[in-house]
Amino acid sequence: MTPVAGDGTGALPPLVSPVPSLTAEERARYSRHLLLEAVGDEGQRRLRAASVFVVGAGGLGAPVLMYLAAAGVGRITVIDDDEVDQGNLHRQVIHSVPAIGRPKVESARERLAELAPGVRVEAVHARLDALNIDALLEGHHLVVDGSDNFSTRYLVSDACEIAGIPVVWGTIDRFRAQLAVFWSRPPTPADPVTLRDLYPAPPPPGSVPSCAEAGVVGALCGTVGSMMAMEAVKLITGSGRPLLGRLVLMDLLETTHRTVTIRPDPSRTPVTCLPDGGVESCEVRSPDAQDVPTVSATALAAELAGAGSSGAVAPVLVDVRGAGERSIAAIDPSVWVPLDTVAEVASDPTGALGRAAARGPLVVYCKSGVRSARAAATLTGAGFAGVRSLEGGIEAWTRDVDPSLPGY
Repeated sequence: MTPVAGDGTGALPPLVSPVPSLTAEERARYSRHLLLEAVGDEGQRRLRAASVFVVGAGGLGAPVLMYLAAAGVGRITVIDDDEVDQGNLHRQVIHSVPAIGRPKVESARERLAELAPGVRVEAVHARLDALNIDALLEGHHLVVDGSDNFSTRYLVSDACEIAGIPVVWGTIDRFRAQLAVFWSRPPTPADPVTLRDLYPAPPPPGSVPSCAEAGVVGALCGTVGSMMAMEAVKLITGSGRPLLGRLVLMDLLETTHRTVTIRPDPSRTPVTCLPDGGVESCEVRSPDAQDVPTVSATALAAELAGAGSSGAVAPVLVDVRGAGERSIAAIDPSVWVPLDTVAEVASDPTGALGRAAARGPLVVYCKSGVRSARAAATLTGAGFAGVRSLEGGIEAWTRDVDPSLPGY
């Protein structure tokens, strides 16, 4: 549903009942909160009683976790199945160099223990899916979704719609971001709004580049993650005007900020159950690429190595990634044809792809194998014979053939 201009919803009652009292140490630690009329002693006691479920300990999850813990939220559960990588550190500020290779949730838990030892942090090193989400959400007052893929975002939205739990939602892309609060059963007179009222279904697989493919500026993660933490604080304490029914659109490169209203979609069928089985990754092949032949990294390396001695024609690699990705790492030699130009270049038999195909069978690669499958399907449809996609992309090549290439 297209958002429209408007004022959205107003203030909401506090989400959490307060604990009876604060200790002397807590009053000293949170004294600046106690001075705020919108928070005060009672609001801080509500924070102390709150249980928040945070999805992801990455770019958005890092500032969310740090500011929720620093704010004195009593219990935080964080789930993430990834490990800390060097390429994370420019934006995932909860982690540090010694944590590289360790589970992100363990690194985050240790950092939060240093920052706010009175906060109970539960680390779940697992992938969130339809089989475990209901049990994990139990006992939490709200969810902060800092996930980085569409399948998890929709899973979180659907599960929280069923459970009636509010969701603080954010998404980032290069220098741009979106931020909202969704809640299927808010207190009256607020309108119930979920992610599917804004975006009824996820985009086609592979059509939207991930941060690993398109890039993201680190400061954007800090800005949006801090705003997400603030939305959680407002919901817990009942202070201010939360973003329920409103969508914030930001572009930090242009320094623009716009807020629009999200209306419930009256034609939408409410979500009442989750699909059987686990959630699928958003990085699946699109329907037109399902039948594209693939080749593993090790098999391709063997073909390239044995081509000269056996008399076989060596495959010709075609890189369909963006310029930034290619500047980080590339499989050499390879022909560079960015994905959005493949169809146009393929239509010219004397172009780069036509000349490459004249030298040998084409093997298309990208980062993970999603975009290359789409490109290979396009080339096959354009009349190129024997086109294959590198299974697992340059990630698999780096892992299985040439570990000297940097990852990203």
